[in-house]
Amino acid sequence: MQQQILDTALQLAAKTGWEQLTLQQLASTMQISLADIYCHYRTKDELVDAWFDRADLALLSTHISTELPASARLKQAIQHWLAALAPYRKLSGQMLLYKLEPGHIHLQLGGILRISRTVQWLREASHLQASGVARIGQELALSTMFVAVFICWLNDTTAQQQCSLQLLQRKLALGAAVNLWH
Repeated sequence: MQQQILDTALQLAAKTGWEQLTLQQLASTMQISLADIYCHYRTKDELVDAWFDRADLALLSTHISTELPASARLKQAIQHWLAALAPYRKLSGQMLLYKLEPGHIHLQLGGILRISRTVQWLREASHLQASGVARIGQELALSTMFVAVFICWLNDTTAQQQCSLQLLQRKLALGAAVNLWH
């Protein structure tokens, strides 16, 4: 039921926009009660988190060979994460804007934690092994790169989002040049 609720929310919001989606509308469409939704998602924001969790799971379900250089492993990991969001790319951007609204400070803080969690999974899936100060630098650089590429990808109208993939490649090469990805 949890996945069905999320899928229905995505389908409805793709037609109306994330801002306009209500949990009442979702319940009515599914012919269930608000209490049924509450059992799985206590807030609309939890639907957003579930959507990004789905991308994290797609990333973690993909085997990335340790034989590849670290920058290639990172590239593969980020591409798998983005590919999971691709069916609702525009909607994903609307969800991000929803979290960033000035009145949603609590959601903004959660958004920072969400980025941190995804970056940790990117490090794990890419088999990055840095520790101590090197890990801290790696996490900061990876977080900055991840956010920049994600925002570019959300707005990228080039075929297969080539512009954002080129940005990813440039940033990965820059990180490799200063030995960040180990």
